[in-house]
Amino acid sequence: MSRDGLVETNETQQTTRRISGRETEEFIRPAPVPEKDTGTAARVLEHLEAQHDVQTAKRDERILKREATGRSKVSRLQFTGEERASPELAPYVRKAEKAADRLEKAQAAVPKKKKLVRQRTFDEVSGKARTRLHFAETEKPIGKGPPSAVVSRPLREVGAAVHNEIHAVEKENVGVEGAHKSEKVTERLARHGSRAIRQGYRRHRLRPYRAAAKAEKAALKANTAYLYQKAALEDPQYFSNPLSRFWQKQRIKRQYAKALRTGAMGGAKTAAGAAKNSRRAARKAEKETRKAVGFIARHPAGVTIAVCILIFSIVMLSGLSSCSSMLTGGINSILGTSYTSEDADLVAVERHYEGLEADLQARLDRIEQDHPGYDEYRYDLAEIFHNPHELESYLTARYQSYTLSDVQGELPQIFEQQYTLTLTEEIEVRYREETHTETSTDEDGNTHEETVTEQVPYDYHILNVKLTNTPFSSFLPDRLDEEQQKMYAVYLETSGNKPLVFGGGSPDTGPSTDLGGVHFVDGRRPGNPDVVNIAKRQEGNTGGYPYWSWYGFDGRVAWCACFVSWCYHEAGLSEPRFAACQSQGVPWFTSRGQWGARGYKDIAPGDSIFFDWDGDGGADHVGIVIGRDDERVYTAEGNSGNACKIKSYDLDYKCIKGYGLMNWD
Repeated sequence: MSRDGLVETNETQQTTRRISGRETEEFIRPAPVPEKDTGTAARVLEHLEAQHDVQTAKRDERILKREATGRSKVSRLQFTGEERASPELAPYVRKAEKAADRLEKAQAAVPKKKKLVRQRTFDEVSGKARTRLHFAETEKPIGKGPPSAVVSRPLREVGAAVHNEIHAVEKENVGVEGAHKSEKVTERLARHGSRAIRQGYRRHRLRPYRAAAKAEKAALKANTAYLYQKAALEDPQYFSNPLSRFWQKQRIKRQYAKALRTGAMGGAKTAAGAAKNSRRAARKAEKETRKAVGFIARHPAGVTIAVCILIFSIVMLSGLSSCSSMLTGGINSILGTSYTSEDADLVAVERHYEGLEADLQARLDRIEQDHPGYDEYRYDLAEIFHNPHELESYLTARYQSYTLSDVQGELPQIFEQQYTLTLTEEIEVRYREETHTETSTDEDGNTHEETVTEQVPYDYHILNVKLTNTPFSSFLPDRLDEEQQKMYAVYLETSGNKPLVFGGGSPDTGPSTDLGGVHFVDGRRPGNPDVVNIAKRQEGNTGGYPYWSWYGFDGRVAWCACFVSWCYHEAGLSEPRFAACQSQGVPWFTSRGQWGARGYKDIAPGDSIFFDWDGDGGADHVGIVIGRDDERVYTAEGNSGNACKIKSYDLDYKCIKGYGLMNWD
């Protein structure tokens, strides 16, 4: 039986006869399907790997060439003996010279090559030009990568073709297939190892160029820092605030880099010449700024309308986020230096810290009641006082926006670092005289009485009470990281753009009052012309020095009260002495019955005048009365726009809280 039906076979005659009636079926052998050529994929991968090696080498060389051609040739600045001896410039001179030494050392390590140079000279005697050939040593340019990365590509092509042929027949023999796969794995590992060696060679070959580029960048930075310090030292008026210093430093950096690129350092190779160019750039920037400010001052209405139209357009076209992005450059100088917490939260934190100080004062007042039995109590007490702007600058730098509940756990830690109360018991052996009668009998039997005085030792118990006040500046920055320390310094310098949030100053930035032609009336109480003259001579002083340093502060504080206390001290008075208006100055006068409210008529030169700017009932600022007339009171004030100024106010001015009345007899 076959698939064609029943078949009869005659083996003798070797014949066959189909006897089945089944129809014959036509069977067609299917054509063999060619096996998918996967070797093509392997060849493509081989090509990609070779291409990757070549592109990597070219990329590294291209980056270094761009840095080499784009960087400026930094010149070594030449410093005068006066510049080297200056204590302000000496550190920057040393840094610049050290960076220049490192640059020269790095440039010396860059590979050099001998180049044949043709030099044409003119002989004046013979009147003929001559050409001289000599070898000059020049920096070897960054060449191409190892040739193996390119030469190996044809070899990879051949290898891929061989693997493709083997792959076409390896399915017929399992042994051949296994050997082929093992060979491919081995070759792949060899390629990875070869690639790692080539990359290591490239890094090693380009290392001197990278080191030279890094050293040149460091030298450029050191030279720029010196030029900035030189310009700031000679023209401090152009570097009066953080924003001005930032812009001047950027301008000096650009001017110096431009001079190097254009080869214009010929007249500025010395430090003096470079600094002169930097100062010229600073003056130019200041002039442009003043011109812009003057234009705004002359056309306030037009500028206001233009700004409003611009803001409206930005809001309509881009939305709030786009508007914020476009206005960042103009408002970051304010927002970036301002306290980010609400005023109520700032005051709440300050009041909480003042409460801790009040508890400490109460504890000191109860020392003798809480520790009875001592023969003597000795006190060595520092003043309980802190600069609220230092505390809030620290908290803002660390937490940004915060409330009292956010920092309430940390305030006691800061308080313990600031104040240290030490109680030490001391026992001294002292002597007192004691008298007693001694009876004696002589040889005759007579009795005699004699009074004897003796020095009898006893223990004298002393309690030493010592309170130290550690300045915030000595430990608060250590609690911050590097970036937070920079923010802390900016907030402290600008007082968070809220100098009066805790009181102690005047926002008035206008000029002093002209006293020409004013006739002062002393009134019915005698005044003190010495205090008035001392206060008037301080007009124009800015920054608060030496008033806050005389009071004992290590850094600038709200110094209007320090100014008043300093004037009284210079006139020979030991008190009043206060550094805070509401918590110290007002209580000193009110507790002695020397306080006059606003409208008091008998004020005299030398009295203190207190102001309440925000109308909350607390004194925010203080000055010295230098005279009055029928309508106005004239004052000398410290920290009025960060300067000492002569001011005048209407006698019924609503922000006058009252007067501290001095007794001069």
